[in-house]
Amino acid sequence: MAEQRIAPIRPVDRKPLYEQVSDRLREFIDVNHLQPGDRLMSERELAQQLSVGRSSIREAITALRARGMVEVRHGEGIYLLQRPEELIPTLAAELIETHLDHPAIWETRQALETQCARLAALRATDADLAELTAAVEDMTREVEAGEPGLMGDRRFHTGVAAASHNPILIRLLDSMRTALDRTSETSLTRAGQPAVSLADHQTILDAIKDREPAKAADEMLRHLVGTTDSLTSERPR
Repeated sequence: MAEQRIAPIRPVDRKPLYEQVSDRLREFIDVNHLQPGDRLMSERELAQQLSVGRSSIREAITALRARGMVEVRHGEGIYLLQRPEELIPTLAAELIETHLDHPAIWETRQALETQCARLAALRATDADLAELTAAVEDMTREVEAGEPGLMGDRRFHTGVAAASHNPILIRLLDSMRTALDRTSETSLTRAGQPAVSLADHQTILDAIKDREPAKAADEMLRHLVGTTDSLTSERPR
């Protein structure tokens, strides 16, 4: 393989901690566009680059191995198995394929979207707020026409994620889009639920517009718990 010019790893600027070393290694993998099958540096080289002891390197590698990211081949070195951003989407895809209505999907949605709402209240731009307002207006028209409001609902939740301006949260939710659409469909096709969800969306939007992150997060969590926990409890054990 042709010799490539690669960017160096930034040294750890505080006392060695294996989590900080793991973060630097993930950053190194990303910046240098390493792909599964590529070889990382040796323990000795990593310790020199990061200015930490080899014991910290070993702890970091152990943590990355546990996550399925790297493989240690004795006598050969450390090899990349999966890029960091592939891990969660892969897990989500496997879960969706095997059990689309798994309660873990609802629970994960509650956690991720609550944080998105909090961040949206802090970071939303005028364009973001206009998009969220349009989404609520879309859902209003759908509900008034006797429809479940699925398109407006999807636009609203996607808009809240976009307004968080956190690329990792956005990517995680995008990777689960099929499952999220299914949870919305299951919820909004219940009698009376579209109007309740529409009112919830307006309350969340108001909190985001008012720049109240705690209230936005609380209202999003209340909305998602109210629309999904009863469904989860109804499922056979």
